[in-house]
Amino acid sequence: MDVKRILAELSAEREQIDRAISALESLGHAGTSIRPRRAAKLTRRHRMSAAGRKRISEAAKAMWVRRRKKAGKASTTRRMSAATRKRLSELAKQRWAERKKKMKTA
Repeated sequence: MDVKRILAELSAEREQIDRAISALESLGHAGTSIRPRRAAKLTRRHRMSAAGRKRISEAAKAMWVRRRKKAGKASTTRRMSAATRKRLSELAKQRWAERKKKMKTA
């Protein structure tokens, strides 16, 4: 790799860029045109009155009351009887014992 050649090429490119910059600076701002910003289109926002908000709020609350009454008092947690829990525990222990037995014989 010829470092001197690369440095010479980079210097030549820098000189070209410097000449281009000075040429553009000599033009000043005569060649550029600045467009004025468009005024933002004024749109009217629909606003709800306090009475309207209250009416909708009351309607939503009433809807939730009706839903809760319709659903009844549903339990959010499922309970398992002690007998069922014991039966499932015994079944799991049997499965573990069978798996352990298979591992010993394998």
